[in-house]
This record gives sequence, C-alpha cells and structure tokens, in this order.
Amino acid sequence: MTTRREGLLSVDGARLHYKAVGSGPVLLMLPGGDGDADAFDLTTPLLCDRFTVVTYDRRGLSRSVLDEPGQAISIERHADDAQAILAAFGSEPADVFGGSIGALIGLALVARHPDRVRTLIAFEPPAPDLLPEEPRARAIRARESVQEALRAGGIAAAMQQYARVAQLNLQDREPDFPVVQPSAWRPANLQFFLTRDAPAVGRYHLPIEALRAAGTRVIAAAGKSSADAWPRQVAEALAQQLGCPLVEFAGDHAGFVTHPRALAASLRHVLGG
Repeated sequence: MTTRREGLLSVDGARLHYKAVGSGPVLLMLPGGDGDADAFDLTTPLLCDRFTVVTYDRRGLSRSVLDEPGQAISIERHADDAQAILAAFGSEPADVFGGSIGALIGLALVARHPDRVRTLIAFEPPAPDLLPEEPRARAIRARESVQEALRAGGIAAAMQQYARVAQLNLQDREPDFPVVQPSAWRPANLQFFLTRDAPAVGRYHLPIEALRAAGTRVIAAAGKSSADAWPRQVAEALAQQLGCPLVEFAGDHAGFVTHPRALAASLRHVLGG
C-alpha cells in the first residue's frame, strides 16, 4: 500500500500545505510558474516505489495562506520554506528537483542550507545574471516584456508573452498527456506568480561562490527541445560555472510538466534509482 500524508506546516508568516506520497528517501519536487503541490501528480505515482515524493504549495498559492497578504516575497524566503518542509520529514539530506522558479529556489536552498540537500537537479533556472553581457541583456528584456504585457493586457497577455520568450511549444508533450482542468485556484495563483513571485525572481542573484562552497551535488538540467531559449542558456552557464554536469530532459522549458513519464525515468536514472 502506498503511504500518503497531507497537512499544513506553520512557518514564519504562512501556513504551507504539503503532500507526501511513497516510501524511501525524500525527493522534494519544486514546480515552476504558478504550480502548486498538485503539479507533479502525474509523475509522483511513477516514483513513489523508490522515494517519498514531497510537494507543497508555495506561500501565497492555493492552500498555503499568508498571515499577512502584503508581506514581502523573496526567493530566500521560499528557500527557507523548502528547508522547513524538509525538516518536517527528518534530518537526512534529501534529493531535490526544481523547475524554472523551483530550480532557483532549489539553488537558494543549497546556498542557505547546504546540509539539507544531497542532490539538486536544477532545470533551467531563470537567472540571467549567469549569462555574458549581451545574452544577459536580451534575457532581462524578455523577462521585462512579460511584465509589460501584464500591465497592458492582463494575465492572458502576460502568459502568451511568457510562452513566446521561453519558446514554448504547446504541442510538445507526451502523446497521451491528459487534458488537466485548471483548479479553482489557478486565476489567483497566476496573479500571485506574475505580480509577487516573478518580481522576486528578478531581484534575486545567485550566490555562485556559496554554491561552490556548499559541497552539495548539483546537476544542471535543460530541455532537449529548448533550442537556444534563454533559460536553457542559463542552465548551460550554471553547469560551466559550477563545473557540474548538464543533463537533458524531454521537452522544452515546460517539459517537466508535459512529459511526466519521461521526467520520472530521468529522475530515477540521474538519482541512481
């Protein structure tokens, strides 16, 4: 029988809703965008025989309620939340997978709490400061264009622009990938992501020296279909600057959502499972 746990964890300024499925060493999975604890529901069943797969709603999303709605949001605070979630599941270092903003949070987690992470797989973190001057300026401009689209046309326009600058192919998915109906939280989650989390991403700068000193196994990851999109360029730069491997996963920048079986297979391979 598969072991399942679900609950709320009180942290500074919020209550975090979490889910845990399976048994074995902890694998914390940090989604991108407005993804919440349900983001990996198609992948978790393919991993729970080997890992205790832990997911949670970031503060401000879905069931993770802020104590003060106007509180400051930062990547550092998200990383401390991730550390608190891991601490609730014991003292042993865990494996962590993060996609997009989740990768950035995972890297901040390693920098701030290196003893909590055994292996981090960082999939295309949005950290343009790792890039040389010209591609960095293009990436920052692409990111700013999403905020401009939000101000001019609202959430739908912003997400369309995000898909363009990340070079997402909406047809790039596993053949029988199911049509998943958006949850009732989706509109509020998108609003929070675009107006609170995305600016926090823009303010954060990766502490490369702290990552080098951490001693944690870090693996950079990129989508096989990401072509020359700027998040893939960041993954390549991360691998170069940390001297760590770069592995390719199926799909593009959203591949960790649209290719759940391939994601599970890649994680099992990379993590030695």
